[in-house]
Amino acid sequence: MCIILLRTFRYKSKINFTSNIMAARLSSDMTKFKETLKSSKEIIILSGAGISAESGIPTFRGAGGYWRKYQASSLATPEAFRNNPSLVWEFYHYRREVAAKAQPNPGHRAIADYESKYGSTKKITVITQNVDGLHARAGTKNLIELHGNLYKTRCTKCKEVLVNNDSPICEALADRGAPDANIIGSDIPVRFLPHCEKPSCGGLLRPHIVWFGENLEAAVLEKAESAMATCDVCLVVGTSSVVYPAAMFAPQAAARGATVAEFNIEPTPATPDFHYYFEGPCGTTLQEALSD
Repeated sequence: MCIILLRTFRYKSKINFTSNIMAARLSSDMTKFKETLKSSKEIIILSGAGISAESGIPTFRGAGGYWRKYQASSLATPEAFRNNPSLVWEFYHYRREVAAKAQPNPGHRAIADYESKYGSTKKITVITQNVDGLHARAGTKNLIELHGNLYKTRCTKCKEVLVNNDSPICEALADRGAPDANIIGSDIPVRFLPHCEKPSCGGLLRPHIVWFGENLEAAVLEKAESAMATCDVCLVVGTSSVVYPAAMFAPQAAARGATVAEFNIEPTPATPDFHYYFEGPCGTTLQEALSD
């Protein structure tokens, strides 16, 4: 099942009726939601770019979704890497450096603290579309990273996946990757980009990220779908609900009877499918929802 960015115009009519549907179906009753959460046995927290945006991580969505003059999603493809690995590595080097300087925010910490407190009596799983590692740094243990991790590399030749926290990841990328729209292209020779260190290989490394048009790792997808299939409560946190297949998880859970609550700064295409909607910064709303 491959990563697809859903075309948001398909949802325009649905979004236009969001306020009316919300009035009929959705609740913002935090007390009632907390009662439901307290009695739950299996909880999924599905997070997206919105929660990390509160730590200063660019979302690369909407009008601001550009790095230099490039739409960020156009660089997150295998075709872009084949055509210009230097440019793609500059983009991901920039993202690695930004994420390395960022800190988990109150939303990340509220999730980790909730898991630490109730993980022995409830099955709590965090499924994230984010690749910045902030959930793990906040202390979350039962974590499924759907789209990979900025601090892992995969060899294009031998396919070995390794953790790599080097800064810069190679000398040629030092002081490169600035999001300056006046910088055109990238000219780092391929031989100077990150390569596999095994003497028998030496293949070009790529970020261990699931790019648009690529399949999620089968084991990762199976683990996520298995958790979603049995949860009784799902918290949708800071996700735009336009990247497939993650966009289908919560609506499917709601359709089979699980309670779904969305925490976001604005409604999304999937909002009308849910039971609760809590508007505002995740760091504020999650702290309230996950506290005693």
